[in-house]
Amino acid sequence: MRCKHALLLAAVTLGAIAAPSPARAQSSLTVNGMLDTGIFQGFDGITQVGTIQRSNLAISGSEDLGAGVKAVFRLSTRFELDTGSSEGAGYKPLWHDESTVGLKGTWGTIRVGRAMTAMWAQDYKFDPWANFNRIASPAWYLWHYLTPSDPYGNRGTAEYGRLNNGVFYDSPTIRGVTLRVSASPERQPELGATGRPYSAVLEYERGPVLTMTAFERNSIGDKDTFVAGRYSFGTAAVMAAYDYSRTFDDSQASRAATLSATWRVDRTTLKAGYGHQRLDNGRISTSNRFASLGADYALSRRTMVYFSLGNKRDAGLGSRTSSGVGLTHLF
Repeated sequence: MRCKHALLLAAVTLGAIAAPSPARAQSSLTVNGMLDTGIFQGFDGITQVGTIQRSNLAISGSEDLGAGVKAVFRLSTRFELDTGSSEGAGYKPLWHDESTVGLKGTWGTIRVGRAMTAMWAQDYKFDPWANFNRIASPAWYLWHYLTPSDPYGNRGTAEYGRLNNGVFYDSPTIRGVTLRVSASPERQPELGATGRPYSAVLEYERGPVLTMTAFERNSIGDKDTFVAGRYSFGTAAVMAAYDYSRTFDDSQASRAATLSATWRVDRTTLKAGYGHQRLDNGRISTSNRFASLGADYALSRRTMVYFSLGNKRDAGLGSRTSSGVGLTHLF
């Protein structure tokens, strides 16, 4: 009898393991990313093979918990395609890009871990190069100039864009309006922090119009105010942004304005951008300018070749130019 009971219990147990549960049947796992490499001459005049737009690998997934709620997670890392090494190896974590887990429902999405702050996660929409191209992106060189999102986020060194030990919330979109907030409940006075970091974004999108207003404060009190807008018409779009970042003691300030445009003609997307920055350091004020052009050609829905050209005119350094061609594949 005991033997029969044992066999029955084993059969039931194996059946439970083998049969997909309702939750498992409604789970999903996705592996995707971007591979990018090119040949370019940097602003330092050195020609090299390397990543122009960041290569990355992401693993994400969700599980339906019922009642309109899902568990979600994302792990994402960035790497240098020409060498195979992790980006910032030695001082950046393995999952440098993002490592979060959270819940998603009709009330919005909340995640916990390491991720881009509310402001940094959305500013790409107002730059033709998505704040992602080291040759041509005005945003890369001019926005959020004095405000690292986490001054100690990479093993004690500054991180521009991401927040460790963070909580990230995106509201549902109501009549075109979306609220996005990120913050950390932790304080780290032993590292020099004077408060808790936070970032807030109010976004409006309706038809061809997209606008964004953001404010961010990091853990040592540096502040950033960002306002941007984009208008699309047909296959073209124009975008403008203003960024005002300053140090905690107001000893330094950066005011940057950018104006950019894109125009898609068949498989080719033409891009242009211009930015002006004024840096104030006590009684000294200097001006920097950035101008760029680019063209992307879609070989397919996932593969693209592109050309990028950028020119920097920094105070005291004169005019410097960078150019390159690259190949990007999405998977």
